[in-house]
Amino acid sequence: MTRFTIASFNVKNLIGADQEYYKFMHYTPEEYAWKEDWMADQVVKLNADIVGFQEIFEEDALKAVIAESDRRGIATNEVTIPDRNKRYAKKAIFRKLAYSPYTDAAVAFAPNVNDGEPGQRRPGLAILSRFGFRGKPVVIQQLKPAMKIPMQDLGGGDGGYYTVSRLSRPIQKVRIPIGNRVITVFNCHLKSKLGEFVTPKGAEFPPEADLTRYDAAGRALGSLRAGLRRMAEAWVLRRLIIDELEDGHPVMVLGDFNDNENAVSSEIISGEIPFKNYTWMLRHDAKSPNDRYTEEEDKQIRGEIERVRLHSAEKLFVRKSMRDVVYTSAFGGVYESIDQILMSRHFHPDNNNRMGEMEYFSVYNDHITDGSHDEAPYNKLASDHGQIMAHMQLFDVG
Repeated sequence: MTRFTIASFNVKNLIGADQEYYKFMHYTPEEYAWKEDWMADQVVKLNADIVGFQEIFEEDALKAVIAESDRRGIATNEVTIPDRNKRYAKKAIFRKLAYSPYTDAAVAFAPNVNDGEPGQRRPGLAILSRFGFRGKPVVIQQLKPAMKIPMQDLGGGDGGYYTVSRLSRPIQKVRIPIGNRVITVFNCHLKSKLGEFVTPKGAEFPPEADLTRYDAAGRALGSLRAGLRRMAEAWVLRRLIIDELEDGHPVMVLGDFNDNENAVSSEIISGEIPFKNYTWMLRHDAKSPNDRYTEEEDKQIRGEIERVRLHSAEKLFVRKSMRDVVYTSAFGGVYESIDQILMSRHFHPDNNNRMGEMEYFSVYNDHITDGSHDEAPYNKLASDHGQIMAHMQLFDVG
């Protein structure tokens, strides 16, 4: 049996000192030192075998954090882990306490093709793996040809197209060898909840951005645009997931979905939930009230849906632990759950043919605040997201 841990960590704007990433926003050397210090502590605390990072502007900054994590973890080992001369050195508790350095780990960085000049920077993603990668990591952001989503009016008329030529942030796809298995891991950060507004020709900024002239309808339209983009990005990811599942690869998806597990983009990514019984449903080609799916077709339909469906680690944990809520982020002073780890049925406890399963789900969210909190002097330097980690086990083959 092989055990491993896999985590998602939205770091909130990791970039070196004295670099303007968003307008008028940068870290002083002292602030960057604090940011690196905090992140290194979180990485040591996670001690995860695989980590999907979001909001990484620079690969070198992430590597510096990992190096600092190793220095701290190794120093902690020397203090807490007894040497071989101690008669109690083999106790399992010390194996669990031990930090494993990332000395031989692999890092895949995915820069954002939308990245711009100082003040107009855009963050990318990264995946850290103690197991390395099988094959070359893949980055998906430019869509060639552009994705055209046909729309239809409710009356049946042509509703035009919604076109997406590139994603707001990249999607990473890597294959990771673990034991004698290979798992496909996706890392993503879907379009934010911030409204998407159009700047008129010749204007300095969109009129909706002027909050002293609050335009409720215009800002709602901005939210609509952001939601459409987020859902389109979710569909792109879903298509990639289905391709992997159709090829027989087990899949895990990490990232910041910018909506909770019951919202639309998460539903697109994970796939639809099958009905309990399709025999009561009218057939697609029904000619009479009694034209319904047969019991054999019911079984077939549910099997096809389950085969390509993903399952939330959070929801599996809630079911297992009887906890009623898990939150991972703060936005506008409201705590919510927008960071996810999803997994294919290869790991679902109800699947008799599963190759492994989740043993536990950890949430590191005791630090979460955002700018709406009076007690948040360091929210710029920590993160408005918690970290989540699934503790997995793989069964031996044969």
